[in-house]
Amino acid sequence: MITVNADGKIMVRRCLVTLRPFRIFVLGIGFFTLCFLMTSLGGQFSAKRLGDSPFTIRTEVMGALESRGVLRRMSDMLELLMKRMDILARLENGTDFHKGNEALFPLDRFQPAAGLMERIQAIAQNVSDIAIKVDQILRNSLMNAKMGDGRRDQCEVPRDPKYPDCAGKVEWMRARWTSDPCYAFFGVDGTECSFLIYLSEVEWFCPPLPWRNQTAAPSPPPLPRVQAAFRSDLAPLLELVGTGKESLSFMKKRIRHLAQQWLRAARRLEQKLKGRQGDQKHILIHIGFLTEESGDVFSPRVLKGGPLGEMVQWADILAALFLLGHSLKVTVSLKELQSNLGVPPGRGNCPLTNPLPFDLIYTDYHGLQQMKQHMGLSFKKYRCRVRVIDTFGTEPAYNHEEYATLRGFRTNWGYWNLHPSQFMTMFPHTPDNSFMGFVSEELNQTERQRIKSNKVSSMAVVYGKEASIWKLQGKEKFLSILNKYMEIHGTVYYETQRPPEVPAFVKNHGLLPQHEFQQLLRKAKLFIGFGFPYEGPAPLEAIANGCVFLQARFNPPHSSLNHEFFRGKPTSREVSSQHPYAEDFIGKPHVWTVDYNNSEEFEAAIKTILRTQVDPYLPYEYTCEGMLERIHAYIQHQDFCTMPSPPPPAKAQSPAMQSPPSPLALSPNATHLVWSPSARRDPRAWPPADSLQVWLSEGQHACTETCRRRGLVCEPTFFRFLNKKEVFLQLSITCDSTEYEMNHLYPAVAENVHECYLQKEPLLFSCAGHNTKYRRLCPCRDYREGQVALCRDCL
Repeated sequence: MITVNADGKIMVRRCLVTLRPFRIFVLGIGFFTLCFLMTSLGGQFSAKRLGDSPFTIRTEVMGALESRGVLRRMSDMLELLMKRMDILARLENGTDFHKGNEALFPLDRFQPAAGLMERIQAIAQNVSDIAIKVDQILRNSLMNAKMGDGRRDQCEVPRDPKYPDCAGKVEWMRARWTSDPCYAFFGVDGTECSFLIYLSEVEWFCPPLPWRNQTAAPSPPPLPRVQAAFRSDLAPLLELVGTGKESLSFMKKRIRHLAQQWLRAARRLEQKLKGRQGDQKHILIHIGFLTEESGDVFSPRVLKGGPLGEMVQWADILAALFLLGHSLKVTVSLKELQSNLGVPPGRGNCPLTNPLPFDLIYTDYHGLQQMKQHMGLSFKKYRCRVRVIDTFGTEPAYNHEEYATLRGFRTNWGYWNLHPSQFMTMFPHTPDNSFMGFVSEELNQTERQRIKSNKVSSMAVVYGKEASIWKLQGKEKFLSILNKYMEIHGTVYYETQRPPEVPAFVKNHGLLPQHEFQQLLRKAKLFIGFGFPYEGPAPLEAIANGCVFLQARFNPPHSSLNHEFFRGKPTSREVSSQHPYAEDFIGKPHVWTVDYNNSEEFEAAIKTILRTQVDPYLPYEYTCEGMLERIHAYIQHQDFCTMPSPPPPAKAQSPAMQSPPSPLALSPNATHLVWSPSARRDPRAWPPADSLQVWLSEGQHACTETCRRRGLVCEPTFFRFLNKKEVFLQLSITCDSTEYEMNHLYPAVAENVHECYLQKEPLLFSCAGHNTKYRRLCPCRDYREGQVALCRDCL
């Protein structure tokens, strides 16, 4: 508390009257210090308002205590100011200088200074009054705080069987709540009640506290739903893609180059759908491999012959989603990703601050990892909305974390526990995944005729823009054979000197822009691969421009077991050639796969190719319309957030319960099962169940191969119809025992011992994998001509 006596007032007057410069300076410092402290006091009270935190009592007490400290500092400063004025006044009384000059300074010139003195006196008195009132408030606040702390001390960890993890989570919070600032952001302050409030209101591991206000905070309004409408202009998409990276510039050039083809394809699909377009989706597209945090090794190599396949695919995905009429947000940085998701400040251990504002998220493995690191528990909640662009595919055995760990399938890229169809591949090599694809440039009839008339039958172009690809051992042998019949051209990047890896008889054009490379392919007869890179877009572009593609056969096939490139990738797929899709889905006369180590076979293939006339060819699924059709079907029908529940194991059913009759029936030739015409069909099921055929594999074949040999494709969605003991009986398979187990090869039968196995874990239903011990039950379906991803009635 502050007191101002009469002697102090006299000292202030005398100090002001003398008006020495040093005295004015001291007085000014004192006055402005007083103003600053008063402003600070006001800030202390205004900054701490009710509702600023879930823990209001503690916040208010802390604010009051800090304010009390400010008042004490003010009191100390005023007392110090008075003491200094007292010293100056005494010095003035002891000198004659004041007496000699007093007449030169009439008192009426100092009336403003006297007024200032009065104001300081008033402020001092007000501060004294405020100090008394605040002291009373502080006493009341401290009393309330003790009562609040008493309530907080009474918080005990609830023992609710509906929340079995609550106690363990509270224990973790006690030890680690300071490990991430996001906990403090949500109001955690180290007390037991703050842990329980967070774990019940921000996360969901504990039951709500009864003394808390249970009125739920108003949630953001739902995303507006409008019908998606085909767009007729790609210019706004170019703005969305952004700038600043060579990779983005490449993608925008590709979108511009194919713009007219995209627009024509969109109009054709719009007419085909006849208004059945569906709702517009809010979609986030996060290209993780282009972020600085992932290294972005692609952008610096765009102009140096680096791989472009991923950027080709992403450019086409952007164009397709935009033309289909969906609302897009594109990010290529971690900061943008965090902002769009609503990530709280910290290290990523807390959930998002608001519900996810996107229906779908398209990303890659790098982006998936970044999302998991920064979304906390929200990643598990929203991961069903993610679509992962995955060039080489992820098989179910590698995707299931527990199974992959137990069975040796764990890699750096797997174990995400997603639905396998959430992974989207560049080629349809893994039916367990969805086939996303890309597009190649289409030719009109005039262009096709021009290409056929301008072909140089003795011209070959080598597939490989980087000099490292030309280091293949033994290449001189088969290139010398090729050189006897054809002029060989290369497009190998170099800066100043010709790469020494390129033989002298090869005419190297250097790295060409895309349109010049296309012109080169339109003249060439042959496009030849050296075995790497695997499964890129260039062979399809060459075939579309009238080239024959010649590639090496791998014996034994390349896989993660014997080849460094595939090691660590989440697939056991065996690659029999550089481009399996071209070998299996296109084939001769457009594609020739030969043993490069067999000179006679290689030379015979060259001679036959020289005599063969081929037309430009492009599979429908790699046209703009084919890709639009496929992505539209996925968006409208794939829903991994509301998956159908698998049937309970037979052993869990009571004897009184009877299984419903099987919807399958034996085919007329008794070789396989089909959907029974009398069976009820769910109109919401996709693909439609009546496209199903059930075949029994041979021991050495996976379901992928079993279906392909019958002109069908494996459809993992249908495994749920096969995973029943009755299906074995319908196929006349004897089962002495039937067990439910986790195994990516089940359902299957070990015929030698008459043991049947059903799948326990739906995420492990897999078209991939085989073992000579088992014959697998395989769900196959038909597909649209040129569109293997969709059944005949799937659109």
